[in-house]
Amino acid sequence: MPVLHYNNAKVQTPAKGLERRLVHLEKLLTAVLDFSNGPQSEPDPMHSHPHEQTCYIAEGEVLFFMEDEEPQHLKAGDMFYVPSNKMHCIQLLTERARLVDSFSPVREDFIGY
Repeated sequence: MPVLHYNNAKVQTPAKGLERRLVHLEKLLTAVLDFSNGPQSEPDPMHSHPHEQTCYIAEGEVLFFMEDEEPQHLKAGDMFYVPSNKMHCIQLLTERARLVDSFSPVREDFIGY
C-alpha cells in the first residue's frame, strides 16, 4: 500500500530533541523531522552529503546557512534546496519546528539507522 500514516510511521531519534519519520522509494526519500529542542543559541555544525536535498518548513522558524550564501530566516511555508556536496546547516529559532526533507538518491544512512 503506498500510504504511510504519520502515527504509524517508525520513529527514529538520531539526536536529543529530534524525531524522524521516513518514506522512500528506490531513488527518493522523504523525511519528516520534528524538532523540540529550540530555540538554539548557535547553528548546528555545517555538514554536506552527496545527495540533492529539498526542504519544506512545515512549522516553526529556522535560520538556514549554506556556504557562499547569506543566512536566510525561514518560516512555515518557506522552502530551500541544497545541491550535492554543499556545506549547510540550520539553527532553530523557535522551540518546535517541523521540516520535510526530500533526498535523491536515497539516504541509505537514514534507512539503516
